[in-house]
Amino acid sequence: RARKPALMGAPCLLQVMSALRSKHHCGEEEARVICEKVQDKLLKECHDPAKMCITDLRISHWEEAIQETIGGEVNRNLAAECYFLWKTTRLRHLTLSQDTRDMLTEMRKGVRLLLLTNGDRQTQREKIEACACQPYFDAIVVGGEQKEEKPAPSIFHYCCDLLGVQPTECVMVGDSLDTDIQGGLNAGLKATVWLNKAMTTPVDTSPVPHYIISSVLDLPAVLQKMEHKINAKLGTDRTADSNETH
Repeated sequence: RARKPALMGAPCLLQVMSALRSKHHCGEEEARVICEKVQDKLLKECHDPAKMCITDLRISHWEEAIQETIGGEVNRNLAAECYFLWKTTRLRHLTLSQDTRDMLTEMRKGVRLLLLTNGDRQTQREKIEACACQPYFDAIVVGGEQKEEKPAPSIFHYCCDLLGVQPTECVMVGDSLDTDIQGGLNAGLKATVWLNKAMTTPVDTSPVPHYIISSVLDLPAVLQKMEHKINAKLGTDRTADSNETH
């Protein structure tokens, strides 16, 4: 389920639009259309690192979008300028809020944390470096470095092995039903938590997550709820065992 982000709210695209208008004399509408076309190409992107590096592919997105919008000769230099401006602005805006940092630090006192992300190795590693999230996780796994990506069970089982735990001891938290939640279910994990910021859930939501939260900061409360359920079940089981012995 590809969700189209709002173009006008993306600082990286706004920067490119501004540069196209001021430095390259594009009209406002032309600049907007170019950025919309690139956004659409990114959403539909299929990348084979064996055939082309991600940088060349994404410069080509800009090249095609410019050509489709304003015509004329192919301008690889302008496309490259747009791409690198988009990329550097995007990375500069990638940050972890202090609340999230505090939450992860506190959670790590009691549980092991692993960051699992799909995508091209270079792109994802750059984003991880930009937001400086390495200190908050016991391990980081990038799908583009593995044989299979989410939602394949193999990558989840690989993550479990890295942490030295069983799938039934792990909880998957993610904002994608198709990759995060479906993957967690495929791998037989203990629970799945869907981060749904809009909290507007379609009637026919599939797959069905075990829990839904609107903010990642709600995660500790959900984990606590899971713990209470387990303790309550253990208490019931012990009572049943005790009754059976009398």
